[in-house]
Amino acid sequence: MTPTYRTKARTMSLAPALPRPAAPRPLRRQPGDVRLSVGFILAKRFTLCAFANFVDVLRLAADEGDRSRPILCNWTVLSDTMEPVTSSCGISVQPKERLGDPARFDYVVVIGGLMEDEAILPPSYHRFLHDAAAAGVPLVGVCTGAFLLHQAGLLQGYRCCVSWFHHADFLEQFEGLNPVTDQIFVVDRDRLTCSGGASSAHLAAYLVDKHVGRAQASKSLHIMIIDEALQADKPQPGITMDFKTRDPMVLRALLMMQQNIEQPFTVAEIARRIGHSKRQLERHFQTALGTSPQAAFLDMRLSLAHHLITTGDRPISQIALECGFCDSSHLSRMFRRRYDQTPQALRQSGA
Repeated sequence: MTPTYRTKARTMSLAPALPRPAAPRPLRRQPGDVRLSVGFILAKRFTLCAFANFVDVLRLAADEGDRSRPILCNWTVLSDTMEPVTSSCGISVQPKERLGDPARFDYVVVIGGLMEDEAILPPSYHRFLHDAAAAGVPLVGVCTGAFLLHQAGLLQGYRCCVSWFHHADFLEQFEGLNPVTDQIFVVDRDRLTCSGGASSAHLAAYLVDKHVGRAQASKSLHIMIIDEALQADKPQPGITMDFKTRDPMVLRALLMMQQNIEQPFTVAEIARRIGHSKRQLERHFQTALGTSPQAAFLDMRLSLAHHLITTGDRPISQIALECGFCDSSHLSRMFRRRYDQTPQALRQSGA
């Protein structure tokens, strides 16, 4: 099925993907001692943090200490115009090389950014990415880079990682994919995707570990004050979307709930903010999910509390406030109804 990209003004049909190679090619050895070569494509208004984290892992792994010479790894920013690319925070990056032949790289990484109507790569980049895929060069989507790879027709049949924050946007704009929002990155054959932010450092460390060495990967993370490399299946620190629906009204309401866990809105306030009546919202929730907005919001908050209790050592009273409950007693009452035990009992059991 040809992927579609919906905007407020139009629906854009994108070219179908080229046939996928049977298996990723083995890494070519680069000139000299280089073991890992990466080309970066920066989208308009890309996220600087995701790009910087990825590059710094490569930089620190490439040389002794932090001398930054591209000995074991090299990297470059690619462009079809060589014009500076402005990030979402306003800082610009100057590309170093034109697109050229993608086969000179071991990986091509697309760094996404803010999702807007014009958030789409120009045709020259689509051709470059298709050429890379045809040559067996693995493609990496960082942050909303997964969106851009799908727009180019290069994620059909692949699992892909999307930040929990953008899950609703992905379902609304793209058909035919089931994004993963409960992992920090996903490796599916010759497609690698991550949720952005700090997870891009962990994906880069995964590549360094695989192709350069575990010692270099650990060194990079330690210098960056990151305790240890996280595996792909490490849950995202945000709130995963357990509710499955394509109803845009329900998705917008769920996203608003996710973003306001600590000070939960009333259903009437959520409905007002998304431009609908309380009764409309309740009908859509019942049809789409078989539950009420109130119950869905409570379930979301209790799920987060369960996650925080089992994965950390924060006081129960602090977790209660972070999950929108008045105090630990309020959390305990609701928690017992849902999980048949108190938060304290769950933590003591070590489950």
